[in-house]
Parts: sequence; C-alpha cells; structure tokens
Amino acid sequence: MDTAQQPEQSAVALARPAGKGMKNAKTVWTLLVGLKDLLVLSFMLLFFGFLFIGMVSSPNPAGGKKGALLIDLSGVLVEQAEEPDPAELLTGQSSLLRQTELRDLVRALDGAAKDKAIKTVVLDMNGFLGAGAVSLNDVAAALDRVRAAKKPVLAYATGYTDDSYFLAAHASEIWIDPMGAVAFAGPGGSQPYFKGLIDRLGVNVHIYRVGKYKSFVEPYTRSDMSPEAKQSDQALVDALWENWRTDVAKARPKAKLDAAIANPVGSGGDLAKTALGYGLVDRVADFGTFNKRVAELAGTDEDDIAHGYKHSELATWLAGHPEASFGDAIGVVQVAGSIVDGEAPAGTAGGDTIAKLIRRALADKKIKALVVRVNSPGGSALASEVIRSAMLDAKAQGLPVVVSMGNVAASGGYWVATGADRIFAEPSTVTGSIGVFAVLPTFENTASRYGITTDGVRTTPLSGQPDILSGTTPEFDRFLQTGIDATYARFLGLVAANRKMPVEKVAEIAQGRVWDGGTARQLGLVDSFGSLNDAVAEAAKLAKLDPAKVRQLWLRSEPGFLSALLTGFSGTPTGAVHRDAVSRLAQRQEARLIGGFRAAGDIMAGPVVQVRCMACPPQIGAAPRLGLRQIIRNGEN
Repeated sequence: MDTAQQPEQSAVALARPAGKGMKNAKTVWTLLVGLKDLLVLSFMLLFFGFLFIGMVSSPNPAGGKKGALLIDLSGVLVEQAEEPDPAELLTGQSSLLRQTELRDLVRALDGAAKDKAIKTVVLDMNGFLGAGAVSLNDVAAALDRVRAAKKPVLAYATGYTDDSYFLAAHASEIWIDPMGAVAFAGPGGSQPYFKGLIDRLGVNVHIYRVGKYKSFVEPYTRSDMSPEAKQSDQALVDALWENWRTDVAKARPKAKLDAAIANPVGSGGDLAKTALGYGLVDRVADFGTFNKRVAELAGTDEDDIAHGYKHSELATWLAGHPEASFGDAIGVVQVAGSIVDGEAPAGTAGGDTIAKLIRRALADKKIKALVVRVNSPGGSALASEVIRSAMLDAKAQGLPVVVSMGNVAASGGYWVATGADRIFAEPSTVTGSIGVFAVLPTFENTASRYGITTDGVRTTPLSGQPDILSGTTPEFDRFLQTGIDATYARFLGLVAANRKMPVEKVAEIAQGRVWDGGTARQLGLVDSFGSLNDAVAEAAKLAKLDPAKVRQLWLRSEPGFLSALLTGFSGTPTGAVHRDAVSRLAQRQEARLIGGFRAAGDIMAGPVVQVRCMACPPQIGAAPRLGLRQIIRNGEN
C-alpha cells in the first residue's frame, strides 16, 4: 500500500461520519417541520370544522316562527347558567345539566303573549328537574300573562312533582302519560352530619362563630340538628310550603290538593287516573295524542316526525327576537352562586369579576342606574365587601342602586344588599342569615395515632399558626374569634345603617337566622315585594326616568372563545331524561345530600372567615357527580 495515500484515506474516512451526522440532522429537522405543519393543519381543520358545525347547528331566526312556542324545560332553570369547562366539552365529559336562564324564558313567554305568529305555548316537562321558588313564581306569572292574551298553554309530563306541577298548574291543560303519577313532597329533608366520622378519624374541628342560629357549622360539631336550627329551619320550610300551596290552589281551584297531598295513592291501582280523579290533571294520554292536540291549535307539520305540529323552539324564538337596544340603559348585574374571592366564571359570584363589571360600566358611562340581582347563599365575607364597595362607587357617581333578591339572598348575599338604596324580594325569597363563622380542622390526634409528632421554635404567639398537625394555640383561637366578632359587628353595622335601625334591633333579628321573604319584609330587612322588572322600574324612577322607556343592559363577562365555540358545537350540556315521579323525588333528595358534601368541600377550599347560609335550599344546577368531583378538586387545591 502506498503510504503517501494514507493521510488522504484517513481524511476521507473521517469525513464520512460527519456527512452521515449532517444527513441525520436534516432528517430530524424535516420530521419536526412536517410534524409542526401537521399540527397546524389539524388545528385549522378542527377549528373550521367546529365553526361550521356550530353555524349549522345554531338556531335559525328565520325558520319555524309560526304555530306553537315549544319550551323544552329539560334540566334546570337557573338565574345564571354555569360556563362549562372547555376541556370537558372537548372530550364530551361535561357533567353540567342542561340549564335554561330565567330571563330568557320569561322574555320568550312575554314575547309569545304579543307575537301574533304564536298560537299556543307548549311546556314539555318530561326532563324538568326543578328551580328555586322565586324563579318558579316568575315563570308562573309569565304563563298567566300568556293565558290573559287568550293563548292556551299546554303542559305534558310523565311525572309531576312540586316544581314541575307548580308551573303546570298555570297551564290551560295539564296532560300526563298513562304510566305517570303526581307526587308532592314539600320542602325539607335530611342532610349529612359528619361528627361521627370526624371523631373516628381523630380530626379536631375548631369552630369560631357568632349567631345563635348560625347552623352552617353544626354538621361538623353535632350528629343531629340543634333545637335552635330545627326551630329556624322548620319555620322557613313551613312558610315556603304555605306559599306553594296557596299559589297552586289559586291556579287550580278545582283540584283536591289537600287530599292529593295527604293520600297520593288514592284508592290504589292506577296513579295517573288517581291524579285525574283528584283534578290535578286534565287528560291521561300518550305523547302522540298530546301532539295531535297541539296540532289542532298550532297547525300540522307532517315533516316534523317528532312532534307533528308547527312550532318554534325557545332558542330559535330568542334568536329571532333580540332584546331592545334603544332607550336609557339600566345596568343589571348578577350575583349568582357562591360568593368567592377573586375572579370566577359565570354561575359563581367572583367578587373581583362582578366589581370589574360594575366599574367598567361606570367608566364607560353606559348606565343611568344599577340593579343588582342577588341569588346567592353567600360565601366569602371579603368578596361580598368587594361587590358592595363597587355598588357604593355607583352611588358616589349619583346612580341609584336597587337590589332584586331571587331565590336566595342570604349571609354574604344580604351583605351585598346593604349597599343598595332599596331592596326588593319575593314572599318565597330566602334571606337573612346575618352571622359569621369559621371552620378550621387540625389533625394532631390523627397524626399521633400513626406516630407523627411535631416540634419547633417560635418568635411570637402566632408563629406557625394555624398548625394543622399540632393544633391551634389559645392565642390564635382568641385572635381568630376576635376577627369573627369584628366581622359580625361590621355586618350588624352595615345592616343597621342601610335599614335605618338601631344596632340592638338588628342584633335581635340577626343571630344567623334565616327568614322567608314575607317575614323579612315585616322585620324591615327588605323594602318591597317585587320581581326583577319591578326593581328595574324602581331604579328608573329613582333616576328620574320613565320606566316604560328604559332598557335592561346586562353586565356580563363573555365566555372564553374556546368555551363559546365548543358550546355552539356540542349544544347545551345534557343530563336530563324522561323521569317518573318517584325518580324525581329520589333525585331531589340525592341533590340535597350531595349539596351537604359540596358544602363541606367549599368550606375546606374557601376562606377561613365566611358568611354563608346552611339552611338555604340547595342550589340546583350541577349534576350530582359534579359535586363529588368538585370536592376532590377542592381537596387537591
């Protein structure tokens, strides 16, 4: 071999691996670029696919305007619909029930009363799971206005219970499936108490409270209701039940209501015929026969296989009849759901979120007055004060501020109301619960069972406090209780100033006790009975405007882009199916029990100092499994 060629051969040999490495790098780079292009293309296809499907599935305002207004009340009726989780919508795992907003339903019914194209209103109650008492009253009043316009209202369901029958009683004709039944349970029921479990686990629950009737903490300190809580709760449910019976008896005077409540089985045998015999329903027939009856009033549509009659659905009618955009604006902001610190999506009252909505409207000079619609059992004392402070900003600019109480406006909900010039409620509103509490668990006993001990050094009496493994110190207990007392004193002072009462008198009717709207008015906690529209009219008068010439401008945060897109694609969350009366009763109690577990999760995840109502009716809106998942999430957070 020629030795002179060895260096050249060596150079070539060394160059080959380098060239191979460069080739591999180019291959990897090409793959990465291709993967990026594929992801971009996939996202664009997904985006435009969702957009197209959303546009295709959206209501067509130009279609189906004549005949009947079909209102499918599957799911729950709420003040403010919860914003679904985009991730859950994307995977099809959303556990939210279908939700119909109260204002949309009332607006459609009032519009139907005036719309010459609408001949009748149909209430499909098969999947209706319930609503708060005030929401039911508002819808019932709207149904009465439809009937006053000489337009029949027809209701159909397989099974009727308290809430569904309350609305059906205001219909011209009540129909029931031959396999159906009517069952009235009335308000009330059991709730979980955790004292036995807490003792078994060795958890030490520290309670800091003010108010003789502040029963929110009792599930963690007792195995049953205290006499004070039972007295307060019994008075509340008795008042709500009396309001229900009075309204239904007035709407359905020929029905043997008392007999049906006392003996729902009647003489036995056929429950649907028993309801007919009591005069609770007008016809026992299947859904097909009911549809033929509607077709007689609304006209036949042979192309509609499901119903067979001409109709507009609720979403279609609303899309074709947008709200008025002229006239002086009265701002309406909702405090719906638990009041929490910081920002929160629709369905939960985030203190910062609501305050920003109010202040933005003030800065833009959009509104002439402000109405705050409260439908909340309370929550964070700090967040409640943040909302009240924003209301005071409106008053400082010379705007009248009126509070309209919905189903529940208690504890933190009433704290918010103290910022108003006037407070409107309904007889069935649940309000009051003026009290403050804190719940703080520690695990020193649990830890000792497993040989876990703690030790350390301190510089002040509050060093390391609150210590969940060693327990609290007497100094910390006094510190927190002093804070609770101070918050309660502030609460009493706010109520006294707003209601123009001596603090001593407020203290007598406070103590954490819950009141129905009728009693609250007698006690001076509210000014007048009236609906949201009445509150808007009052705000207009206080602003020296003609109530007939103003419009409601709802101050709301828009849902996120992805959430809105996916909701349009997937439609409203489901979870509502045809249910018989027994299933409805069972689900109602299940919701009450799970509400107790959700409350436990909210307390553990929420602020230490809270103004929250325990005796208030459970908030309907989420599917039961959501409550358990939320507790898990709260624990993880």
